[in-house]
Amino acid sequence: MEGGAYGAGKAGGAFDPHTLVRQPHTILRVVSWVFSIVVFGSIVNEGYLNSNSGGEKFCIYNRNPSACSYGVTVGVLAFLTCLLYLALDVYFPQISSVKDRKKAVLSDIGVSAFWAFLWFVGFCFLANQWQVSKPKDNPMNEGTDAARAAITFSFFSIFTWSLTAALAVRRFKDLTFQEEYSTLFSTSAQP
Repeated sequence: MEGGAYGAGKAGGAFDPHTLVRQPHTILRVVSWVFSIVVFGSIVNEGYLNSNSGGEKFCIYNRNPSACSYGVTVGVLAFLTCLLYLALDVYFPQISSVKDRKKAVLSDIGVSAFWAFLWFVGFCFLANQWQVSKPKDNPMNEGTDAARAAITFSFFSIFTWSLTAALAVRRFKDLTFQEEYSTLFSTSAQP
């Protein structure tokens, strides 16, 4: 792939799925997407238990409905964010404006860092609520594997989103240099 502005090839180039799949930020986005599915899927499927006294359900994380709601909300929104940025990765080579490419890369940096923070908060919240859960609330240990999986993949998501932000910063820095180089040594200045 020839160098272009902010990590894209020549503007208006044809879509190349092989190149897209091999890019590290795309791979990390797909991994983050899978992790978000695991988190919200685990909580939705086995994060709520029936109480012993009646038919009402409670959250497996210390009977705190906020813990389950936070995990599901962050998981679903991270899932949608990954899809949005995967679509942007597909569309990125067709963006002809350098300013628009710069905005896309800067939004990738900000959004990825924000999601790393949200996953950190989610991991701490779920782990804390799991730690203080009472064994008498779940004597048969139903859903414990799903609860642990949600905590574990929340932890892994911190790193995937942080790495995505770091790759976006590196891409921004590397390609800003290319933009400055092409401005200083433009083809019009050559004989």
